[in-house]
Amino acid sequence: MTSSLSWFSIIRIGLVQTAIGAIVVQTTSTLNRVMVIEIGLPAIVPGLLVTLHYAVQALRPKWGHLSDGGGRRTPWIIAGMALLASGGALASVATALMATQQVAGMALGVVAFLLIGMGVGAAGTSLLTLLAERVAAANRAAAATIVWTMMIAGFAITAISTGKALDPFSLERLVTVTSVTCLIAFCVSALAIHGVETKDPVANPKVTAKTPFRQAVAEVWSEPATLRFTIFIFVSMLAYNAQDLILEPFAGIVYGMTPGQSTQLGGLQHAGVLVGMIGVAVVTQIFKRGEAHVLRQFMVWGCLASAISMAAVAMGGVMGAQWPIRSAVFSLGVANGVFSIAAIGAMMAMARSGHASREGVRMGLWGAAQAIAFALGGLVGTSAVDLARIASGSPTLAYTIVFFGEAVAFALAALLAFYVGKPAKDEPTSFTQDVEQAA
Repeated sequence: MTSSLSWFSIIRIGLVQTAIGAIVVQTTSTLNRVMVIEIGLPAIVPGLLVTLHYAVQALRPKWGHLSDGGGRRTPWIIAGMALLASGGALASVATALMATQQVAGMALGVVAFLLIGMGVGAAGTSLLTLLAERVAAANRAAAATIVWTMMIAGFAITAISTGKALDPFSLERLVTVTSVTCLIAFCVSALAIHGVETKDPVANPKVTAKTPFRQAVAEVWSEPATLRFTIFIFVSMLAYNAQDLILEPFAGIVYGMTPGQSTQLGGLQHAGVLVGMIGVAVVTQIFKRGEAHVLRQFMVWGCLASAISMAAVAMGGVMGAQWPIRSAVFSLGVANGVFSIAAIGAMMAMARSGHASREGVRMGLWGAAQAIAFALGGLVGTSAVDLARIASGSPTLAYTIVFFGEAVAFALAALLAFYVGKPAKDEPTSFTQDVEQAA
């Protein structure tokens, strides 16, 4: 029997997520802009590099299996952060090199973004598994909200602080600021995680280490509940991310918003996400109901509300300027926050069900499904708009069609969420019973 994490320990884990966010936001946002604007590269270059960092996270099950074998997650978190910080610093060097030696810079960029993807996969998978193993059932949603809110804070704090530090801009200053940020993030994460994990390993290293990776994955994949949840994660996160790159262009085309106004609209959505996350955490804490079946209900209703809100956003293309697009976007954010934080809480619960000593593999499998969905989401959303525009001849109609398609995807995710906790015919006991016994 392992002791549950205190709230202070959960906040310390949140600091690691803050550090992860601080490094990732530089590579996906700041370096992205520099490559396109300051250096003048085609937008596909940073796009492919970011996609690469998502694609390599398909290795998350492998990282989870390796950490299962040791029984302790802390070494893998620190090792992952070292890879991530090294990759982040190297990515800035590669970006600066692209200004004078494009081929060499791009080759170095590939190496850097591979390191970033491996680092996020190793650290993130082990971090989530540690939470799954050590957080009490009633505190899962609140713990997930704390950790994810701190990661978003890492995005915001880094964007503001590095933005100021980069002026006046130069490529040399870019390398310096990025590298210092990566070093600070690594040191903060190493100090924050030190001593959080108690000395009693929750896995059995002798049993886990002897199991080949393919056998471990096959065992986990054969679990009906795990398979259903993997499909749900992929569909819901694909719908969640598909609108990310097309919402602001839609606001500009249909509502004539300036770049600043459309950015504020995106910020309104993110504010809604935080409200939804915090709402689930508050409700589950007040009523002390963080069990898997309760979180499943939040997942179902959150996805349904996302489908309705997404349809409301799509209606903006039909109704025009008089439609309350800001309210629709804010409600979409709230609904997204509800289902996503409930899914993370349910993920923490489900990681400890099924075959013993496979928590890391399960968490890695779900993390890989999310990463692949994120990698495909932007591509699916933007390409669907282009195809719909060619077919219809109308940009407004194209966005409307795609948004309605995403609403359907959210509705499908709600249906999948409903069946996540349902026992299969060959399962003698309910999923909820299995999970709560494991917890």
